[in-house]
Amino acid sequence: MAKSKSSKRNGAQRSSPYDAAASKAKAVNHIFRMNKDIGQHILKNPGIAQAIVDKADLKQSDIVLEVGPGSGNLTVKILEKAKRVIAVEMDPRMAAEITKRVQGRPEQKRLELLVGDVIKTPLPYFDVCISNTPYQISSPLVFKLLATSPAPRTCILTFQREFAMRLVARPGDSLYCRLSVNAQMWAKISHIMKVGRNNFNPPPAVESSVVRLEPKVPRPQISYDEWDGLLRIVFVRRNKTIQAGFKGKAILGLVEKNYRTWCAQNDVPLDDGPADDDAMDLEDDDLDGPDDEWDGIMDVDDEGGDGGGGNDNPPSPPPNTPRKAPSKEPRRPRTKPGLVVESKIRKVLRDTELADKRAGKCDEGDFLKLLWAFNKEGIHFS
Repeated sequence: MAKSKSSKRNGAQRSSPYDAAASKAKAVNHIFRMNKDIGQHILKNPGIAQAIVDKADLKQSDIVLEVGPGSGNLTVKILEKAKRVIAVEMDPRMAAEITKRVQGRPEQKRLELLVGDVIKTPLPYFDVCISNTPYQISSPLVFKLLATSPAPRTCILTFQREFAMRLVARPGDSLYCRLSVNAQMWAKISHIMKVGRNNFNPPPAVESSVVRLEPKVPRPQISYDEWDGLLRIVFVRRNKTIQAGFKGKAILGLVEKNYRTWCAQNDVPLDDGPADDDAMDLEDDDLDGPDDEWDGIMDVDDEGGDGGGGNDNPPSPPPNTPRKAPSKEPRRPRTKPGLVVESKIRKVLRDTELADKRAGKCDEGDFLKLLWAFNKEGIHFS
């Protein structure tokens, strides 16, 4: 009697009709490597992509700007609801992939593809912005969108989790910083949802969040440069008092320079000479004290460091460590305009009752009051 064919040994695996296709796809993905240097992390979860589009509340008449479309997973869903999509992609390979996805379909005529850096590219009119944002352009993109005129109706933006939390942070929060105050001055910002790192290909090193940014209409009638200039000073050390922030030599020099310019533009006479010794001694007595902060530090970071809520205090030295006497730096030459500026700064901080407050605890109203009072005295920050 003939023996039946023996089955394969335990170590062998049966071939599947899908193995060839899987191997081919794997080979293609191996060739098409993501460029992490420009923040390429493609959103691969269709459920998350659909939720992002739904949160935008798109109308059939909307023109949508999409930043960083990648392979087009969001793009095709936006095209289902919007009139037209303007996609800005930096990688020509990705741009080619998006073109292939809509080629020969009705959506092809409603897609405009711009290849280049969105920060450097002049943008046409759009109603809504949707972006899976490359993390390294997060801050520049936010302020480019806020400076756009006419302002978009809404922006649905995916960011690194910590950056998103800084955008929505409130006074007193650990992440409250200059970025928080600046962005919230020009827009209403809210957190929409969290997005886990495994929803991207390749997975980024950190988690992500989606925020809604709605520019204020009409725009606040203040100079952005003035506003940001003040915030740069008060957030040099966010947990120090505001008056301490104005004691740095570099800051006083900058404010004095701006005051001289303002006087020249407004025909205000200025006694531009060296300060009297008696006046210098009096001013030094006023400035010296336990809270004196003459460090001249201007290391302001948009998204981290002291401006972003880090630890402002250096680590304590080991016990019984001899304490070094502070080194005396050469005294900055004092001028009469400089003494006038210092006097005006003290007056403003006293009148606004903000001298002993900390920037990390102040809200938008406090900073507006401070800026108005400084401008009234001829002190400007741009």
